[in-house]
Amino acid sequence: MADTAEGSAIADEPESTGAAVTDDAPERMDLDFTVEKVGPCKSHVRVVIPRDAIDNVTRSSVEELLETANVPGFRVGHVPEQLIRKRFKQELADQVKQQVLMASLEQVSEEADLEPINVPNLDPEAFEIPEEGDFEYEFDVEVRPEFDLPDYKGLEIDRPVRETTDEDVEAYMQQFLEEHGQLEPVDEPVTPGDFVTVDVVFSHDGARIRELEELSVRVRPVLRFYDAELEGFDKLMEGAVADDVRECDLTISMEAESVEMRSETVHAKFTVLDVKRLRLPELNQEFFDRISVDDEEDLKNRVRSMLERQVTYEQRQATRQQVLEKITESADWDLPEDLVEKQVENALRREVLEMQQAGFSRQEIQARKNDLRQRSVTMTRKNLKEHFVLDRIAEEEKIEVSAEDIDQEILMMAVQSGENPRRVRARLQKSGVIENLEAQIRERKAVDLILRNARFNDIELPPPTETEVEAVDRGICSRISDTDVKADEDEDETD
Repeated sequence: MADTAEGSAIADEPESTGAAVTDDAPERMDLDFTVEKVGPCKSHVRVVIPRDAIDNVTRSSVEELLETANVPGFRVGHVPEQLIRKRFKQELADQVKQQVLMASLEQVSEEADLEPINVPNLDPEAFEIPEEGDFEYEFDVEVRPEFDLPDYKGLEIDRPVRETTDEDVEAYMQQFLEEHGQLEPVDEPVTPGDFVTVDVVFSHDGARIRELEELSVRVRPVLRFYDAELEGFDKLMEGAVADDVRECDLTISMEAESVEMRSETVHAKFTVLDVKRLRLPELNQEFFDRISVDDEEDLKNRVRSMLERQVTYEQRQATRQQVLEKITESADWDLPEDLVEKQVENALRREVLEMQQAGFSRQEIQARKNDLRQRSVTMTRKNLKEHFVLDRIAEEEKIEVSAEDIDQEILMMAVQSGENPRRVRARLQKSGVIENLEAQIRERKAVDLILRNARFNDIELPPPTETEVEAVDRGICSRISDTDVKADEDEDETD
């Protein structure tokens, strides 16, 4: 049986709402409403607004027009009320509907103690307020789940640690220089680490399902698409020259966007167009000036600092993961699938944002994105539960995010990317990620609070392995088109 809450907002009893009434506050309406739980994190709300409340709002709107309306043949402020009501009938109806809906939604949300996750599923254009009688409307809204907060203090956590050595710095220097290298064509067979330009045809049960033209990829052990991985790619391509064809099978991820293709075997046919090799830049003053460092020693110090930030990121992710596993052990409540789907891209953006702040390369971030896309549904469902628990903890501990917190995060990202902080902020605002950043900081503060009260066991952090992966920003059977991807690339370049 569905749980139902009923309420009535009584205008002459404002103290029952818990809200202070001031001269500037809108008059509270004598509403009747019911809130019925109709599924996981979802409620159905039915609201009845009495005629008296509608007439009050209408009267207020008419009085405003009486003072401001400009009608030919009349001085402003001297237009007859009946003419105002007739001439501005549609404008009045739209304004009254908007005010009535907004005021009643706020009042119901407050009195029913609703905590919406998203904007209610409500289309104002679908409603018309009757000229006589009460106005009734209903809608569905996604709300925060109800659960008991777990014990989050005194947890025992394994904390990974790793000292950044000179060997680590030298290895990453190579990777850093490759980011600034130049590709040069070679008339030689492919060796691991080379770059190949290929045309790829994917087929399933003999039918072509996708073609990728002039795809440039580096020859590494794993080739990772949005929705599949090809292991042994380096062995497949080794020794190939222009016009050679190499073929193999691979399996689509269990969480691919295309449901009917999940776990299906796909045949890939690679036609090699050319082979290129990377020429690293010379460590001279021209290069140092280009990347804004003084000399080689300064560059190594920057690399060491970057590696230490990455260790901090890995440490935070590992300890955070354990914290989240422990505090969500009892989170056995369900989440609606449409909510999960809407949050998939949001979760990916937040993960990428954290990796950018930690100084990972574009290739490492792309590899991580593709890995996350292949298990995005499970990941998002899990992340949503973590978010709700951490949000409750932040609320319990009165954790807030200040403007200075956001400014500091943007400054760190700007330093890492070599951009102006204003440009970074503008890009985050344009893409809508600035809200993700605020939520991310708040949740991080909640995790930090838990960690400050935790007991730690230090363990050795394994070395990174993402250099084994070549990530391609394409899917084999994804609905994300090449045109969409190209548009994203163009936007990145213009930003």
